[in-house]
Order: sequence, then C-alpha cells, then structure tokens
Amino acid sequence: MNPESADAELAEPYLRGLLASAGLDVEYVRGEGNTLYRLDAQGQETPVLDYAGGYGSLIFGHNNPEIVARARELLDGSVPVHAQFSSHPYANRLAAELNRIVHRELGVDEPYYATFANSGAEAIEAAVKHAELDRVLRLSETLAELAAGVEEARAAVGDGSATVPDAVYAHLATERPAGDPLAPVIDEITRRNGERAAKAPVFLALEGGFHGKLMGSVQLTHNEAYRAPFAALGVRARFVPRGRPEALDEVLAQERGVLLGLAVEGGEVRVVEREHPVFCAFLLEPIQGEGGIQPLSDADARIIQEFADATDCPLILDEIQSGLGRTGTLLASSQMGLRGDYYTLAKSLGGGLAKASVMLVRQTRYRAQFELVHSSTFAKDAFSCHIALKVLEMLERDGGQAYRQASERGAALQATLEKVRTAFPDVVKEVRGRGLMLGFEFHDQSQAEHPAIREAAGGGLFGYVIAGHLLHGHSIRTFPTASAVNTLRFEPSVLLTDEEIGRLEEALTDVCVILREQAGERLVLSS
Repeated sequence: MNPESADAELAEPYLRGLLASAGLDVEYVRGEGNTLYRLDAQGQETPVLDYAGGYGSLIFGHNNPEIVARARELLDGSVPVHAQFSSHPYANRLAAELNRIVHRELGVDEPYYATFANSGAEAIEAAVKHAELDRVLRLSETLAELAAGVEEARAAVGDGSATVPDAVYAHLATERPAGDPLAPVIDEITRRNGERAAKAPVFLALEGGFHGKLMGSVQLTHNEAYRAPFAALGVRARFVPRGRPEALDEVLAQERGVLLGLAVEGGEVRVVEREHPVFCAFLLEPIQGEGGIQPLSDADARIIQEFADATDCPLILDEIQSGLGRTGTLLASSQMGLRGDYYTLAKSLGGGLAKASVMLVRQTRYRAQFELVHSSTFAKDAFSCHIALKVLEMLERDGGQAYRQASERGAALQATLEKVRTAFPDVVKEVRGRGLMLGFEFHDQSQAEHPAIREAAGGGLFGYVIAGHLLHGHSIRTFPTASAVNTLRFEPSVLLTDEEIGRLEEALTDVCVILREQAGERLVLSS
C-alpha cells in the first residue's frame, strides 16, 4: 500500500479544491448551540459562529442537550433502527402530531397521510411519485367512464333508441358512413383520446426554485446548471416567473386538453368532453432558499392557489428549509394563505442528529396503493421518529415559545441587516426573508475596480470569497445561496443572542467597507 495514499483526496476532490480557493476548506471538530469549533495551527479549538445552520437544519442548534439526551436514551435502550415491515406506533404518533399542528395552522380537519423518507430531496421524490400515481389513476378513471358512455351510446344506436346527428360528425371532422353510423365516430374518439392520454405529464415550478438534485427533483430545480446534464432522464417541467399572473393563463392555454366521449340525450348521441389531467403538480417553496431567500408574495400565493383550485392541479409545498418553526410557524406557507395538497418537511425535523423527512398528502388526494410501490430501508425507523417527536415537543412547549422566539430573534437579526444595508446602499442591494431565514444581497461586483473582487464576481465565486473572509477575518460561518451567489444566507437557531448579532453587524460592516473602498487586498482567506 502506498503510504501517501492516506493523504490523497478521494472524497469529492474537486469540491475540496473549490472550497480551498475561497478559504472554506476547514475541518470542524465540535459543535454546540450556534458555534462550531475548528483547530488552529497549534491544535487549539477556535470557535466559529455558525450562521449557515446546516442550511436550515438546526432550529435548536448544534447538539442541543435535550435532543442529545433523548438520542442517548434511545441508543442506550437499544431502540431497533431496523424493524422494517412491522408495526411502527412511534411513526403514527409523529404523523398524528404533525396533523394536529397542521390542522391548527390551516384551520382544517382533513387528515394528511405521512410517508417518511431520509432527506428533503427524497420527500420531494415521494410527493412527485404520489402525485403522478394519482394523476394516472384519475386519468384511467376518466377514460373508463368515457368508454362506458361510448358503449351505452353504441347500444342505444343499435336498438334504435338513439340517432347520430350531423353535429357529431362535424365536431369530430368525420363523415357519416354508409354502414355503422358510430364506427368513424368511435375510431376518431379512440385516436384522439389515445394521443392525449399518452402526453407526458406537466410539472409546474417557480423560476428560482430549488427542490433537490436527485434524478427527478433536479428537473424541478430551476438552476439550469444542475438540470441540463440530466435533461434526458427527467420529468417535463415548466418554470413560471413570479410576479406575472398572466403567465399561468398562458401555460393553461398551451397545455390544456380534453378527453372525448359520447352520451345520449333526448334520443340523440352527442359528444362530451372531460378535462385531461395533464398537470401532475405545482411545486413551490414559500421562501425560496437556494434562489436567494425569496419569500413568495401574498399576491403570487393567492394567484397560484386560485390556479391550482381551478385546474385541479395539486400543490406540493416544499417546506424543507422554511418549515419546522423557522419563520414562526410550523409551515411558512400557512402565513401566506396557501393550502397544500402535499407538504414536504425535513432538515430540522431530525433535530440536527437524525436524517429524517416526511411527505404529507391530504386525504382527498391519498392513494393507498402508493404504500406498496414506494418504500425505503431506513425511513420510518424508531430512532429518527422519536427524535422528530422530541423536536415537535420542543417547538410546541410553553404555548409555542420556540415559534415566538424564532419570530423575535429573526426580527432582531433582520433589523441589524437592514441597518447595515442602510449604511451601505451602494454595496448592499436588499435584505429579504422571514424569521430566521434571511438573505443579504450585495450589488453585482463584476465590474469592480479591484481585480480580486472583479474576478471573484465574474467567476461566480463572489459570495464564497466573502464567506471565506467572514470565516478567517471574523470567525463567522455562512455561505451564499446556491443559485444566487451574491446573496449570503443567515439561518441560525432560536438560541441566537444579541452578542452574536452584534458580531455579525461588525463583520458585515467590515465587508461593506472593503467593497466600498475597493480594497480587495484586505480580504482574508486564510488563518
């Protein structure tokens, strides 16, 4: 064995090199609260204030003592992690508690059935698969209903109780035959229905949205760099711009189609139409995470809800990053008046320890057979379910104190970010978000005077270079959002203190001074 092989980078070496170019390739050895620890050159722990928060996975911070104690209790008790294909009462309790909170926030009592998974992207895949199963079954039911109507019309014409008027042939652009009057009619209906039913389902998603990088979910993510290499493998998605209500009308006009059948009324056969369920689902984040921390406006939320209701297009609300109390409620979308047919939750559901996610589907959409065609080796296990129950218990405790804390701490953090923006309007473009999910966007620096700043911006690394400076110059950790690299993300836990907010204000002020003065040589990317 080559003794040097131990030092070779075999775990995603290109990514490691990319991190190194911005000074972000550091190893963290411990975490607690909003703090991660790395070792300095002397091997001593150096605290780093973590504002990335596991991309929104740490509503109660790193290694929360109460959650860790519950995890130890479970492991010390030899809780079975692998007990597949058996009764899982703890999973049912978790689903019931999620339902209780969802019902309270939405003001409804319709059950939502739970399918558990291991990550956010897997929950999205489960929702998409279920939505397509539901669409296919609805399509089959509609076609069967229409076929039955055709047979009834055939029988009525055969026994002389009904005739075929010229309007039927005109409707289908066929001619009356010399023989069986329904033969060309049925042939044309069969042909048209076959063509329409064979059309691929259409998925709708918002421009700027991010729903994962798995084979299906990546095609629902707007960033073309993620989608394009795998386009031949994925589903067909149409991306809808925010703030353009007419865009949905355009999509409907282009995609809408009907299925045809026959009915007998007043002794005459007539052509009937049924809507073809072409839309599989509309996926959206109430607050786009990787798209730059972009909250959905109330106007857009209302338009999307109205479109979904009018077209019977299921809404999949991706609450993977925005949910679990981060904006002051379990569901950020509940503050916007949205009612999802599906919800996906993950990240903080695992309390920072377990890898857990869930897809919730409302009873009126639920298809029982989905449970037989979709499964997971690791999902719905006792450990992750009990940890998730502990997270919900902590969120709901003391009348929802954690929700109020997220709102209050988020407001304090946002006020500080706005203070910096106001002081540097030439540097900072906008502060966005809700609660403890905030974005801080810089103006474009691709034409900056200083070459280091200009080259970083031109190469798509601006946000990462700024993050490197915050890390090495101020011991603060954050990252830009994946598809909007001029926007830094701030997603700390509810444990955020005024002192920690003050440290961030000082650090961002330093960054803004460097950018205003075009003093790129002062950027610190190592320590």
